[in-house]
Amino acid sequence: MSRGTRGGGAHEDGAHEDGTYGGGVYEGGDRGASRNGTGSGTGNRAGSGTGNSARSGAGSGPADGAPRPHLSHRVPDLGALELLLAVARHGSLGAAAREVGITQPAASSRIRSMERQLGVALVDRSPRGSRLTDAGALVTDWARRIVEAAEAFDAGAQALRGRRDSRLRVAASMTIAEYLLPGWLIALRAERPDTAVSLQAGNSAAVAERLFAGDADVGFVEGLAVPDGLDGVVVAHDRLAVVAAPSHPWARRRAPLDPAELAATPLVLRERGSGTRQVLDAALAAHGGLARPLLELASTTAVKAAAVSGAGPAVLSELAITEELASRRLVAVPVEGVVLRRDLRAVWPTGHRPTGPARDLLSLTRDRPRER
Repeated sequence: MSRGTRGGGAHEDGAHEDGTYGGGVYEGGDRGASRNGTGSGTGNRAGSGTGNSARSGAGSGPADGAPRPHLSHRVPDLGALELLLAVARHGSLGAAAREVGITQPAASSRIRSMERQLGVALVDRSPRGSRLTDAGALVTDWARRIVEAAEAFDAGAQALRGRRDSRLRVAASMTIAEYLLPGWLIALRAERPDTAVSLQAGNSAAVAERLFAGDADVGFVEGLAVPDGLDGVVVAHDRLAVVAAPSHPWARRRAPLDPAELAATPLVLRERGSGTRQVLDAALAAHGGLARPLLELASTTAVKAAAVSGAGPAVLSELAITEELASRRLVAVPVEGVVLRRDLRAVWPTGHRPTGPARDLLSLTRDRPRER
């Protein structure tokens, strides 16, 4: 295979005689070769063809690390191409400007800029109107194909967004799933009636696992901090309360519990990995840590039912016990010397902020923070 020469002679497979590759100017060749393939050097690298000097026998552009010229510097933007097509349809720069929604001076400036960019005259202007030059007619044919491809691209992107927006998968820890999310999802339904929502409830650790596995679009957790590998934002606050059935001795005591007594007493608790358990473990770590649980249950509802039945005192979110306290089925036991407050957060994988319905849900939760 012979090498391309300065005068546009023989060339390697895949390279045009003017030194271009697939419509792009090739900057390969010896040091003396210019952008248009002329100069004192000879091209010695294969481009998009199958010349022997291409890497691995085939390449998609300049080989040996030579930079590919950027299309964005040589190809007009879509707005300019749409304007040129409008000129071709109307034979008038003014009518074309009105169609694309710009002033006639702006349209004239954009056409001149495109002519400078391409290096050819595209439009002949006269008092009778605007007429495409021969080069302008050819560029218009190319532009039509580009715009049609862009329209197909846009339609495909809209279809992808539609598929994304047709469903929302939410993972939430128990307290948020039972007492906050129903209201948020009702508000979302009013804004996005066509979005199907699925809710998976579990402890905070399970929420993180679902997000990492790609099984949820957004999550809500109740722990002390955002789990590693996730980003998040506080959407509400909550307090934990020590409660007992009216028959329990703590329900009749007048002095507050101190942290040591709370830590030493077997309690009805949520399982490890739950946000409630994380907060309680951290709060009592300096006071000897939690005693072995009286019962360890996997849901807030189960813990509450056990406490109401008199099984033993429990620690629950204030969000979960409003009715029980009002009806005196449970009694709040005062505690001093320990803070049982926590932040409730929306979370998502680091670097992947929620979009579409998940973003709208996040906005609704922040518009309606529940301060306790």
